[in-house]
Amino acid sequence: MSDRGTVRPDVTRYRDAADESLASTYEEPISLEAYVDAVFETPSIAAHASEYILAAIESSGTRTVVEEGEEIERYRFFDDPYTDGEHAIQGHTEVLNDLVDDLRSIATGRGKDEKIIWIAGPTATGKSELKRCLINGLKGYSKTKAGRRYTIEWNVATLEDVGGLSYGDPPGVPPDRESDWYQSPVQANPLLVYPSEVREELVADLNDINTDHVDLRIDGELDPFSREAYDSLATHYQRTAGDELFSKITDPKHLRVRNYVVDVGRGIGVLHSEDAGSPKQRLVGSWMQPLFRELDSRGRKNPQAFSYDGILAQGNGVMTIVEDASQHADLLQKLLSVPDEATIKLDTGIQLTLDTQLFIISNPDLENRLDQHAEAGGADPLKALKRRLDKRVFGYLTTLSLEAELLRRELTNETEVWAADNYADIEARLREPLSITVRDATAGVIERELAPHTIEAAAMYAVLTRLDNGDLPADLDIVDKALIFDRGYHFEGDERIDADEFDIGSDADGSFGMPVTYTRDVIAELLQRSSDRQHPEYPVEHVIMPEDVLDALASGLSKTPLFSPGERARFENRVVDVKNYIYDKQEADVLDAILHDQRIDEDVLATYVEHVYSWGTDESIYDDHGAEIEPDPLRMKLVEVEHLGRFTDEDYDDTAPSEPVRQFRREYVITALNRYAWEQRDEEFAVSDVSVADIPTVANLIDQSEWSAVARRYEDLEPRQWRDPPSGTQTAAVKEATIQVMVQEQGYSPASAELTSRQIMSEVSHDWTE
Repeated sequence: MSDRGTVRPDVTRYRDAADESLASTYEEPISLEAYVDAVFETPSIAAHASEYILAAIESSGTRTVVEEGEEIERYRFFDDPYTDGEHAIQGHTEVLNDLVDDLRSIATGRGKDEKIIWIAGPTATGKSELKRCLINGLKGYSKTKAGRRYTIEWNVATLEDVGGLSYGDPPGVPPDRESDWYQSPVQANPLLVYPSEVREELVADLNDINTDHVDLRIDGELDPFSREAYDSLATHYQRTAGDELFSKITDPKHLRVRNYVVDVGRGIGVLHSEDAGSPKQRLVGSWMQPLFRELDSRGRKNPQAFSYDGILAQGNGVMTIVEDASQHADLLQKLLSVPDEATIKLDTGIQLTLDTQLFIISNPDLENRLDQHAEAGGADPLKALKRRLDKRVFGYLTTLSLEAELLRRELTNETEVWAADNYADIEARLREPLSITVRDATAGVIERELAPHTIEAAAMYAVLTRLDNGDLPADLDIVDKALIFDRGYHFEGDERIDADEFDIGSDADGSFGMPVTYTRDVIAELLQRSSDRQHPEYPVEHVIMPEDVLDALASGLSKTPLFSPGERARFENRVVDVKNYIYDKQEADVLDAILHDQRIDEDVLATYVEHVYSWGTDESIYDDHGAEIEPDPLRMKLVEVEHLGRFTDEDYDDTAPSEPVRQFRREYVITALNRYAWEQRDEEFAVSDVSVADIPTVANLIDQSEWSAVARRYEDLEPRQWRDPPSGTQTAAVKEATIQVMVQEQGYSPASAELTSRQIMSEVSHDWTE
């Protein structure tokens, strides 16, 4: 019985953790001079918007990944590190790197200042995840010391001749209250308080000591709300302050600097597809007429009576995103003044200086709208807009392991990013089973198992529907292409060929195919569907096999309007390729399990390799005491017969090898080692120093189990009886041992091991020789 719910934690620890979190995030307000002093210590805290986003991305460092066969550096920021990968972007590393290059050019002012970054692509390709990842990353970065973001607060309540600064509060409130302080509603940079000529000198001095590759740029003027406060203070003090007017205006009792956490609504503006209102409302906000009288505006429009809740006001200081931009196409032309002039009008004579990086996100339908006047040439009214859009396209993933990782995320709450040092680790993740708890209509809550290789099968099928096979050489098939894209290399015999040796990439790759949402929905439906499989011991009815998913994906093509008839036909043709690929994987598992106690130990294989190499090349070998010894013909024979199962006693004259044995030794061992020695020719080569795992052909000897070896080992095995073998037979004993190995060593459950081994042995039985 579970102990869940019997132990209650000390709930005060949650309060203490929250206190600690906020204490490290927020600072006490400081004076303007203290802020300037902090900027000279850490110039990055005053960075302009594009520089700030660039710094946030670069702050998390990089890691090496393989995508579409190419090894490239990826910014960890896009793995969503601040929320443990919750909205990590799967793949698209080359596109993301180009995006960072765009930001770098914009930040440095190298010819792209006027650019609006446009993220385009089909549905379900990760564009919305990019938005969430950017929000999470910028929010997390703003909580760090280097990423602190600051703005200004005003207080004029203590002035007798000035009405209280407010967002609608009436004048005459008691002075010296915390509630009398009002932040700039658009996150104004504190350095904007200085007169332009002083600010230019200050920024120049900062850039003299700034070690960053991007210079600081603080352009523009105070926002209208802050300007109203500034002017009110200036009017009050100008008759008495003398030469210290600026000091009076910026006295800590009137002006202070406070840090804020970047988030949606404060530093990040997001316009959603369903947001409504006039263009002005959506972009900057609206006037609140009832406040004019309360603020004693004397017939003019007081900027304190403006709502500042549009996306540009919210996103000032960091980033503005127009999501599903085709729904807001009417705004796009109005945004041209933002990157060009860095201003937008609130009303006649009242304008807001902006510092925000613009992103727009859209499906392909926006491109159709932008091209509606393309035939007009120079008379195209949208030409100016199109010139400013810097388009980056998210296509469908064409890397198998990334699609498998994404699919697991879609089916579960897993957020871990698959970072591995070698492809063997990725292969292990690919084949992993998955258990999901579902509520069954009759049985209540049950565990459904996606058997090993099931996620891999679904991911491979999705990837194959996205690949163009018209560019493949005769010796490669579409599965080979997918594996080259995933691994970054291909083997022809024992020769490893890197991906850059193949010219198999196509612009069409990733531009079409199954979206992950289709695959996810089909599997989700299977999880709720009952099965008529039965077994007296194992709950096989709860197992979903790779072929179950592949059949459901293929049969579902005709039931959804998502695909055209041509797409359905093309996708259906890829099912057989995936089934053959997965069958080979399952067959290798079953063979490995049957011959598990026959597997050769790597140390034994290493000694064998050393002796064979000496036998064929006269290379000296030494024992543990350093004495030179001769290659042992009996040891080599025993490995070849008993461990590798390659030969029988008839292939030797006592211990002397026949020509087939000699040829095997030359081809699989000596040639492979000589090739490895050539590849490592800059180093002193010694066969005793070589790990067999470094040489694929030699390493594969461990796993090259053959059904002929099974037949020699188990002469009374009957594959046709595998489903229900008679008690006391060799078949029953082999099956029991095989199931045990598959469960203990390969990640299968007893039920999925039963179904997988049953399927493989059914196929083997057709060619089995009694």
